[in-house]
Amino acid sequence: MRLIYNLLFFGFFCVSAPYYFWKMWRRGNWQAGFGQRFAQYDAEFRAAVAGRRIVWLHAVSVGEVNVCTQLIRALEPRLPGVTLLVSTTTSTGMGELRKKLPEHVLKMYYPIDRRGGVRRALDVIQPAAVVLVEAEIWPNFLWELADRRVPLFLVNARLSERSYRGYRRFGFLFAPLFAGFSGVGAQNDGDAGRLRELGFRAEAVRVVGNLKFDSALGPERRGLDARALLAQVGVAADALVLVAGSTHAGEEAILAEQCRRLREKFPKLFLVLVPRHFERAKSVVEELTTRGVKLARRSEVTAETRLAPGAVECLLVDTTGELKYFYECATVVFVGKSLTAAGGQSPIEPGALGRAMVFGPNMQNFAPIAEAFVAGQGAVQVPDAAGLERVLEELLGDPQRREALGRAARAVVESNLGAVERTVAMIVERLG
Repeated sequence: MRLIYNLLFFGFFCVSAPYYFWKMWRRGNWQAGFGQRFAQYDAEFRAAVAGRRIVWLHAVSVGEVNVCTQLIRALEPRLPGVTLLVSTTTSTGMGELRKKLPEHVLKMYYPIDRRGGVRRALDVIQPAAVVLVEAEIWPNFLWELADRRVPLFLVNARLSERSYRGYRRFGFLFAPLFAGFSGVGAQNDGDAGRLRELGFRAEAVRVVGNLKFDSALGPERRGLDARALLAQVGVAADALVLVAGSTHAGEEAILAEQCRRLREKFPKLFLVLVPRHFERAKSVVEELTTRGVKLARRSEVTAETRLAPGAVECLLVDTTGELKYFYECATVVFVGKSLTAAGGQSPIEPGALGRAMVFGPNMQNFAPIAEAFVAGQGAVQVPDAAGLERVLEELLGDPQRREALGRAARAVVESNLGAVERTVAMIVERLG
């Protein structure tokens, strides 16, 4: 089985490498730490890990990094004498790690799942345990950990329907890998049941809740004064601000057109667009400017920027790690990837900030969370673009309803706290 996987992986890597290298190039900052992706480590890194008892945590990208930082803050005091190392896959994830974690927490890029590279990485790091945040399953990595009897944990585990079907289809490969996990923290009973069906040992799986609820309320270093930045581009203090977070293709144009119509009734309405993938910024700018939208790009706003009121009607946030700060300024929030694409994005962060929020029909990747907010009257789910415009008009004109939605959303978040502590207890107990 390992031979077949490695032959297939090598072929897939050769075919797909140009695309992934192109994506890295588009995101920028790809040179720094590039060798780590192939388990090539410099003398400084080798010296930092040598002779230490290391717990290695892996957070794929920005969303997992935000969870991981809260987990580390709770885990570190419980594991004296342990050095924590965090890996990520993307340059944006690395940027967040460097911003949010102190220097003594080691950081690196996750190695590509080639057998030789994985072995080299584990030879250098020699982890006492590995913690995967959410789910990124790479067979060579898991096989090597099992061979070396390294305790392995999966935290904040969730399964989309697509992932569940895929793991079941290839159960002959994944079930033996899943059986080797020492502990699994599932978000809810449904996920826990499906994880057990896929081969995770029943005694290893615990329902601990969703770590993102805790991370949304956790302390973090202030990175941006979004209100001051909005003032720089001419947004009045009493403006109505619609923040569309983690948008996908098609949603920006829909929201821009809707805001144009809504300004007839709400002339102080201002739109903040935060695409999920910032490298889409150029195409979004082209699409909106052809529609006559007056916009500013966040990356072009400097300390000297001072735009007159009304000079722009939209801010396009083409930077990373700043969505939360714009949510803080929102009158109403639209949660993206829920209208023109499937899957949705997490509504937890705006909910924790007590913001009135709306999302479309496609919240499959966050179904239990979305259902909790809707059932708790902390969010409105709309069936289509027409429904979105109708609800936005209602909320923009009704401050009392916005306040009630925000209070209820915050209550949903507070009722789901405690997952970090339960997860830490699971890890510490099994390592002890």
